[in-house]
Formats: sequence, C-alpha cells, structure tokens
Amino acid sequence: MYSKREQLVGDLSDLIRTGRLAHGERLPGENQLALQYQVSRGTVRSALSELQQLELISTQAGVGSFVTFDGVQLDQRIGWARALADAGSPVTTELLGIKTVEDQALEEEFGEKTYVAVRRLRREHNRGVSLETATVPAVGPLAELPGTGLRDGSLTKTLEAAGRVSVGGDQWISTERLDEGSAELLGRAVGELFLRAERTSVDVEGALVERVVSLLDPDRFQFHLTFGHR
Repeated sequence: MYSKREQLVGDLSDLIRTGRLAHGERLPGENQLALQYQVSRGTVRSALSELQQLELISTQAGVGSFVTFDGVQLDQRIGWARALADAGSPVTTELLGIKTVEDQALEEEFGEKTYVAVRRLRREHNRGVSLETATVPAVGPLAELPGTGLRDGSLTKTLEAAGRVSVGGDQWISTERLDEGSAELLGRAVGELFLRAERTSVDVEGALVERVVSLLDPDRFQFHLTFGHR
C-alpha cells in the first residue's frame, strides 16, 4: 500500500516522464495538489523536494526577497537581531515571552498539534519599531523552550541546535492597523498602519521550521524583490 505522498511523487513522475506534463510547463500549485491528494502542504513540499532531487523538476532561479532597515539589507537567515547589530543599528531586542500554544491553522498544514510561540519587541531609543511572534513546532528540545529559553538569546541558533534548518518557504506582505495591545507595546497610536510580514520556513522534508509574523514600522523597514539575473 502506497502512502499518499508516494502516490503524489509517482503520479507526477509519470506525468513528467511520459510527456503529459510538458517540459517547461508549470506544476499545479501546492494548494491544488494538497486538495487533490488530501494531504498537507508540508507533504506536498516534501514530494516536490524529492522530485527536485530526482532532477525531474527545478525551481525558478534568481528570485528572492529581502528586508531592509533604513536601506541596509537584513539577512533573515541569521536573525534580525544579529543583522541589525551587524548593520550598526542601535535597535535593542526584548523577549516578551515564550509559551506553548495550539495553532489550528498550523496543525492542518503541518500536522503538529502543539507549538511554541516566541514573542519579541524591538525598540530604537525607546520607540518600538517591530513586534514579532515566531512559532516553532513543540518537538524534541524545542518543546522545552518555555523552561530552558533560547540558546545564546537567539532563536536561529536554537533552531539549528535542534536540527531544524530552513531550505525555503514563502513570505506574505500586507498592512495592519495596530490594535490596543500592539500599540501599547510599541508605544504607538491605536490604528497606526504597520507593515505585516508573515514568513513560513520549511526544511528539506517539508516540515515546519518556523512561522514568523512581524509588525514593522513602514518608515524604517522596506521589502525588496529581485528576479532574473542581474
């Protein structure tokens, strides 16, 4: 009996090898495949990763996005706290709390029932510039984070130590007006418009590494998209 993941890999392989899915033709989207095979998007990503390793598909090269703070690029792979420090910014990071939570949306997408949420506030001269909630699966040593805390104060180092290494993901950018709680923490007016960034990172198996939702001061943070070859 084949698993749904194995069936997905087999079906797509057959479509590609028999030419029914022509060279250069775009694959169905993750959501479409997840609905068709009744699996999570994480399972779809894992199947696509295997097809890429088999050299049956390839991802589009030269496409990416990055965040800048006052025009200086921030490397999200090392964490914004370190990136801001490396850029010489006087921004400080305050850990607001670490707690175990349940997240129905993440459970439906990745299958894990419990998660750990890490909330951080960044200030410059006592004025809040970003408010962030990072959610990671409560598995292995990550499940103990509410008691043990972050490794060297860094979530990036903590994830690496737990063997959770991101190989890709997606990011959505929108805007959001501050509610009373966020406004109080940031020292801003209720209803002030902030950028909202939601970034989901996965490992090579398609399992969740972290989902980060950030509220960012639009006067200080910008998003830049690159594509093709420059």
